[in-house]
Amino acid sequence: MKKINLFTALILLSSSLFSQAPIEMKIALDQPAGEISSTMWGVFFEDINLGADGGIYAELVKNRSFEFDAPLMGWNQLGELPEGSILVVNDSKRKGNRRSLRINKKVDFAAGLQNEGFRGMGIKQGERYEFSLLYKQISEGVKLKLELVDSSGHVLAEGQLPLTGNGEWQTAAVNLTANATTAGGKLNIWFQGTGEVVVDMLSLFPEDTWKGRKKGLRKDMVQILDEMKPGFIRFPGGCIVEGRDLANRFQWKNTVGPIEQRELIINRWNTEFSQRLTPDYFQSFGLGFFEYFLLSEDIGAEPVPILNCGMACQFNTAEVVPMDELDEYVQDALDLIEFANGPVDSPWGKIRAEMGHPAPFHLKLLGVGNENWGPQYVERLEAFQNILKQKHPEIALIASSGTGPDGERFEYLDDKLRSMKIDIIDEHYYRPPAWFLSGAARYDDYDRRGAKIFAGEYASHTTRPNGPGRSTWEAALSEAAFMTGLERNGDVVRMASYAPLFGHVEGWQWSPDLIWVDNLNVYGTPSYHVQKLYSLHKGSTIIPIKYEGKNVTGADSLYASTVFDRDSGELIIKFVNYNNSSTSVNFQLNSKNKIVGTASKITLANPDLNIANSIEQPLAIQPVTDQMRYNGNVVKETFAPYSFTVIRIPVR
Repeated sequence: MKKINLFTALILLSSSLFSQAPIEMKIALDQPAGEISSTMWGVFFEDINLGADGGIYAELVKNRSFEFDAPLMGWNQLGELPEGSILVVNDSKRKGNRRSLRINKKVDFAAGLQNEGFRGMGIKQGERYEFSLLYKQISEGVKLKLELVDSSGHVLAEGQLPLTGNGEWQTAAVNLTANATTAGGKLNIWFQGTGEVVVDMLSLFPEDTWKGRKKGLRKDMVQILDEMKPGFIRFPGGCIVEGRDLANRFQWKNTVGPIEQRELIINRWNTEFSQRLTPDYFQSFGLGFFEYFLLSEDIGAEPVPILNCGMACQFNTAEVVPMDELDEYVQDALDLIEFANGPVDSPWGKIRAEMGHPAPFHLKLLGVGNENWGPQYVERLEAFQNILKQKHPEIALIASSGTGPDGERFEYLDDKLRSMKIDIIDEHYYRPPAWFLSGAARYDDYDRRGAKIFAGEYASHTTRPNGPGRSTWEAALSEAAFMTGLERNGDVVRMASYAPLFGHVEGWQWSPDLIWVDNLNVYGTPSYHVQKLYSLHKGSTIIPIKYEGKNVTGADSLYASTVFDRDSGELIIKFVNYNNSSTSVNFQLNSKNKIVGTASKITLANPDLNIANSIEQPLAIQPVTDQMRYNGNVVKETFAPYSFTVIRIPVR
């Protein structure tokens, strides 16, 4: 055995003792540094990755009104149909929904259609589903037989629906109860008997929707959002606002009013990525601006709509509307404010009331443009600002700082937007984990008197495109570290939201995403749990925390922020240990207040940075809560390797 001399042994021992010595940090509880906004942590919704149709909008039928470019996409013929027995009719007199299907059965042959749903239909045993349609009876005698079947054709539910009428459009519905569960269900519609009928809006919804609303939202997807308690919902998204061209931009007025009159358009993510082509991706707008406002209200979040500024996506066509034709776009913004906040006797307030919500939605924030840049954006933004600030000074305006957090575009816009005295600047960053770790001090030196910041879209990316399995703990932990900097600078950063929100495991175009779903299940990624912990433990006042006299922004791979919650009387410490070994810390509370009672310690940790949650293992990584007792004014704590920890300490 090799001998170690006494001097070497002493050096090794002292080194070991030194490495195990607790780190000392000071928390200035009596010196608050600013207020945390009630809208600090929110969510960003966009109809990408089957987020709306095929996702949170609970409709199970794809192309229910035959308005896709290929009118029968998603539909397959059942039985041998004589030529001309099923025809697509295009009626220009019908607002927003011109196409329908004419069924002409002169003899009683077996004829039907099968809808494949959105990568199948999620059908659950014991659940009730409502099939409904619009129809116009030309000659009596046709009735419908409905079947829900699995991927092998086994019938899971069935029902009958006779059709009667006088030649006018009307509705009919029937409930079906499933006797088994499948993620790959299909809907069979058999046209029985003889006669002629025109059908449209062939629809299937679960009865058990969010808040039990008929033709509403998928309950489990809203529930996982509600559990976050977000301060805001940004909608209808990012690039979808712009559209590939102006003809296919998001126009909110086409998304309100009767659902059967909302005009479907192609989803811009339909063909955006050659490696993830999705030719059956359209927007039915069953989830429209009214539903977005209602969802925000349901979960206690501020609505944050983003409107087109007269520019299409600059990565696609880069179309701009001429300045002398911009009035229509500005009027859309004025009318949206009236729709959200106006009295019931105003034109757009009346439409809101007719849709079932006479009370205003109390809109306070409005975005103009998404990831737009250049002088052409500034010119159009100024036109919006001049009118909106004159007529609605109570509405805070959010403006884009472009596509990234640095570079020539960003610097140009940051300077211009500040000189314009824009209320809130929307910054976006999709970057690798190292960027987020190094960016924890990004806002420490921002101007406290100027525009506030909206971290409107961000996510830590490992490799892309990567799919559901790559929403990893490494990415989430780097985001947690970065978010300590957002929170420490909550007097400047007033809003923040991860993006995108949802991804369908069989229908995604972009990843990573915060929450993944299939037709039956939903789970939160490690990033979801980080976002949720920040949102649930937001606090109200920023409290300084120092390590060797400096902010805790990465020294020794440690990150921290602290806030005080006036409502509960608790100090909240958020701490990231980005090391492969445990770290002990003594937090010295420089305060006349004392620690009282039992504290809560909530930990997200895993030594494997590549771990990820999945449909099969939705809670591979999840928070663990312990009850702790601390004495005096020193909190002595040890943090696990690669961990994010939230500690709530009652003080008096």
